[in-house]
Amino acid sequence: MSGQFSGRQPATVALDVGLSLIRIVLPVLGVLMLQELFSREFERRYFLASLAYPRPRYHFLLGRLAALVGLLAILLVVLAAALAAIVVWVGQGYGQATPVSLGLPYWFTIAFILLDLFVLLALGTLLAVVASTPSFVIVGTLGFMLIARSFSAIIALLWQDGWLVSNAETYSNSLGLLSYLLPDLGALDVRMIALYGQMGLLPGDWPWLIVSSLAYAGGFLALAVWALNRKRFA
Repeated sequence: MSGQFSGRQPATVALDVGLSLIRIVLPVLGVLMLQELFSREFERRYFLASLAYPRPRYHFLLGRLAALVGLLAILLVVLAAALAAIVVWVGQGYGQATPVSLGLPYWFTIAFILLDLFVLLALGTLLAVVASTPSFVIVGTLGFMLIARSFSAIIALLWQDGWLVSNAETYSNSLGLLSYLLPDLGALDVRMIALYGQMGLLPGDWPWLIVSSLAYAGGFLALAVWALNRKRFA
């Protein structure tokens, strides 16, 4: 629908909006499933059966997380294939000056979306283990997502248009401290390479982005395993 409303470059608009919806819907769905798999498990005391088997607790934690990541990865591939088919259909009969690329750049973008989702699920797993109420898993994970995806864009905006706020340099330096505490999930949004078909638009430090995101996810999971091993159930 968004592509049909666009007077120019309908395929680009359809692809852009479709990727945005995927980046919003999948984390919300993943957090809701995390809430059911972990928080509701503890709240309803199903753990009395789940943790009764002679195996380490981290098998219970990592096994369910792996199943959830695999399920969402399959759903992501299905949505990506459907979006690609819709973009091809929308772009028929209109020759764009900068056609979209549904080949390697597109699937590279999808892989970065999966990495972004994995980091959020790792944090959600940690919150599900330590939170006292199931609703905190949703609030905490989605709040983290909004901050981690937006702070780098805000800093870049302040450096370019310092007149937007007073003391823009001080404000941006304060926000810059978040880069030492949070993963830059906003930088994982590399859709420009697919929208304009140019791999040169990929950030030069993309290997470091992958390594740092995996390191954050690994840290969250390590803390989740440690918290679950120390958790005392009533």
